[in-house]
Amino acid sequence: MIAKEKASESMNYLVLVNRLNPLPEHWEDGLETVRVSNSVGDEVEVERKTYAAYLLLRYDLEENDGIRLELDSGRRSVAVQQEIMDRFTEKYGADYAAKTVAVPGYSEHHTGLALDLYYRLDGKDIYTNEEMARYPGIWEKIHAKLAAYGFILRYPDNKEHITGYGYEPWHVRYIDSAEIAGKIMSRPGMTLEVYLGAVNDADPVIGCGPSALYSEEELKEAAVQIKCKFASFPGCELHALRYAGDPCCGAESLQRINSLDPGRGFIQAAKFLSDFTGGEGTEAGRAYADYPWWLGRTANGGWQLISWGQ
Repeated sequence: MIAKEKASESMNYLVLVNRLNPLPEHWEDGLETVRVSNSVGDEVEVERKTYAAYLLLRYDLEENDGIRLELDSGRRSVAVQQEIMDRFTEKYGADYAAKTVAVPGYSEHHTGLALDLYYRLDGKDIYTNEEMARYPGIWEKIHAKLAAYGFILRYPDNKEHITGYGYEPWHVRYIDSAEIAGKIMSRPGMTLEVYLGAVNDADPVIGCGPSALYSEEELKEAAVQIKCKFASFPGCELHALRYAGDPCCGAESLQRINSLDPGRGFIQAAKFLSDFTGGEGTEAGRAYADYPWWLGRTANGGWQLISWGQ
């Protein structure tokens, strides 16, 4: 382990870094990190106290549950974050990248307090997103023990409109307080944003169908894309989001979205309508109804959010 930079006792372990809040200036001045190697030989950098807590969590899970945790990633520079964004966009498409990778400068990974985990199963490293998603039972056991060591699940399911990211069972965040972590983890779907009072804890009604064009799962994927974008609307509170119906998604709509983003070659279009209370950047306090969102999909890609509000 190699110590990096001078530590500060005044470090804010409850710092909020998300789509609306960038990494605070001079954060690195009070940061002390260690560098370690994982099971596949990659070097991972982590804030010192975060790593110590991770080792305790790892020991508990291995001794009592037979789960061997590993670190996939910890602290990242802005340049590295940009590389990840570019790689995910190329591999999975812009829609998936937008809801899973933070804009450089706005990534929680810049803090050194966020960890992406993976694990070994029967002697094999399970570390791709697709592989890890196949074992929800393992993540349930991991999540059950996070709070005791000062960690929280950072991006819960169905909270994309608050966190700005889809469900990531592998992304945990150290907050240096088992008591606070317990309060957050004891409430299903609780987020750091809500605990800190940055946003209200809203549970919007999501309507994904019926449709003869798209499956419910396809429409849910489109809704997640919209919810992730909505998290960048400061002070706004989402109440409902619903599919506008097949008649809104015909040839005329497809022509429209291709004109808005020419050269992409969209072959399918979808329209959603939302109800929300306005905040910064909109008319604060106003009740918005039937606010439109347009998405397109190419032959080999997922949903792309094309326009909203028009």
